[in-house]
Amino acid sequence: MEDHHANLSRAALSSQAGVGGLIGQSAPMQLLYDLIGKVSQSTSPVLVIGDTGTGKELVARAIHFMGLRREKALVPVDCSALTPTLVESELFGHVKGAFTGADHSKEGLLQAANEGTIFLDEIGELPTFLQAKLLRALQEKEIRPVGSTEQIQIDVRVIAATNRDLEAGVRAGTFRQDLYFRLNVVQIRLPPLCERKVDIPLLVAHFLEKFSHPLQPVRAISDHALRRLMAYDWPGNVRELKNAIECALALSSDSVLTADDLPSVPYRASTVNAPSSNELVSLEELERRAIMNTLRETGGNKLAAARLLGIGKTTLHRKLRGYTTLPADKLRAERGPNGKQT
Repeated sequence: MEDHHANLSRAALSSQAGVGGLIGQSAPMQLLYDLIGKVSQSTSPVLVIGDTGTGKELVARAIHFMGLRREKALVPVDCSALTPTLVESELFGHVKGAFTGADHSKEGLLQAANEGTIFLDEIGELPTFLQAKLLRALQEKEIRPVGSTEQIQIDVRVIAATNRDLEAGVRAGTFRQDLYFRLNVVQIRLPPLCERKVDIPLLVAHFLEKFSHPLQPVRAISDHALRRLMAYDWPGNVRELKNAIECALALSSDSVLTADDLPSVPYRASTVNAPSSNELVSLEELERRAIMNTLRETGGNKLAAARLLGIGKTTLHRKLRGYTTLPADKLRAERGPNGKQT
């Protein structure tokens, strides 16, 4: 049980931040950050696959703004929200008089993303009749607006995302195989929250800071509430957790978030990755535990610990100096098996 608590605490270091607004320091997230860093330095198409609420648009934004085209436009397109009768015009544009109501020419989203990046969210929702035209536009690097006889040259990096199984769509004939291969040059799979539960305290700390009222901020969460959050599998992923914390803060009238403030989170009797006591755990205390436990795991190697925690070595030294004022009983609790301070 103590090991579960240690892992939980390390993930809760409130000063950590991921890449491009993504939050988490678990092994799956570290792999994701590395992949984003590599992919951002190319212009190859990327296909981001993940369940709803896992942060697919955040990944696309991170790739763009860390990449070679960061000075140019990032144009997000929700393919599931495009009006079926106007989807072709939205993507490729149209000229005046192309159809009833086309009182003036309009630039399409692909042209608006020229020299930048277009993010095609929920690409699996794109109508079949447009998939061939999109494929041609990406291969030939040119588009023809609706009603026009002229081609317009474009240079666009494509990042597509979906929560669907596109390979199954290819087999079923609802998604073109050639378009799938064109988009799936580099594939990034996002882990669901249930596979990285050690990141939950860090996410909670972020959402508490984001949604707390500035005049009455919530600075702590009870262990009971934390256990409840850790035991739930979060089918709606980070988005569902965010909504749960925002709802809890709206219901809470105290400076401590308790399990009673989480009516939207079903209780699951699980002890995996959950602390065992009923103490109130402040975010500052979670941070302290995170640092000390990480130092234990690295054998006292401060540089390795700083890298694992995602902070600078100077920051780590500053925080450690602050911990020298802790009461003697807490300091003894942090000593390793050889009796030396870690």
